[in-house]
Amino acid sequence: MGSAVPIGAWLALAAVVLGGLAVDLVAHRGDGAQGRRWALVWSGIWIALALAFGAWIAVQFGLPAAEDYLAAYLIEKSLSVDNLFVFLLVFGSLRIPRAEQHRVLQWGIVGAFVTRAACVAGGAALLSAWHGVVYVLGAFLVLTGLKTATDRPDERPEENGVLRFLRRHLPYTDRLHGHRFVAVEGGRRVATPLLLALLVIEITDVIFAVDSIPAVFSISREPFIVYSSNVFAILGLRALYLVLEDLLNDLKYLRYGLGAILVFAGAKMLLADHLHVPHAVSLLVVALTMAAAVVPSVIARRAERRREKGGAKNAATP
Repeated sequence: MGSAVPIGAWLALAAVVLGGLAVDLVAHRGDGAQGRRWALVWSGIWIALALAFGAWIAVQFGLPAAEDYLAAYLIEKSLSVDNLFVFLLVFGSLRIPRAEQHRVLQWGIVGAFVTRAACVAGGAALLSAWHGVVYVLGAFLVLTGLKTATDRPDERPEENGVLRFLRRHLPYTDRLHGHRFVAVEGGRRVATPLLLALLVIEITDVIFAVDSIPAVFSISREPFIVYSSNVFAILGLRALYLVLEDLLNDLKYLRYGLGAILVFAGAKMLLADHLHVPHAVSLLVVALTMAAAVVPSVIARRAERRREKGGAKNAATP
């Protein structure tokens, strides 16, 4: 994309996103919790919409731009899995009913659009003003990737640190008040568990963006590509969480895949002046890395469950 993206492209992105959110709100109106099958359908819809937007980019700006978009989308989608662990932890800690989780995530997605826009604009301005920041971000991504891959899952704190901070400094109640984010108890306004969950999701999304947005900038320096890939990855997070919530803790090798993607993105930035990695190669590397992390995790979990069932049968046999 050699020239500035026309305003019409940004308007098209806004129209698609706002239209998708409106349809999603209508489809999920009411108080009932949605089942996993329904969430799987919506996850497929969001992925199809993201791919359709990639096809539109190919028509408007050429195949290389579309390959950048798809690679950036896949990186953002992969790294956003870390957000799902936060959802799982926060909803469990605050005992948010499944019927209310969609409402919290819906507002969280809207807030993430704003914060990601600020992060992308800031990152683009920084890269434009100082070329040396490429090496700083590249080194940061490599170190973060190595840390991600070597972190032990059993060393994760039982409660999110942001949630602990908010509980210490924000007047709150442990009681739910219907759909309300703020309630009045004892003559004062207090945050309900829904507001606490929303604030944690928004703050941790900004923290995760510190990793994910530089990784996407390793694919493309074009803000339109970076932001649109972020938007479509975020749009599908709610449905993806509802699909994977029971499987997240079983993805035992996922951290290796996420770490490898961050290291790859950092290495691309560090070597950008000396080595050009084709668009299609970046896309292939990210896709194969995630497959190499997820598929063995699923296979290992299934084997473990078979052993557990076998052990239970043997214990029941006199």
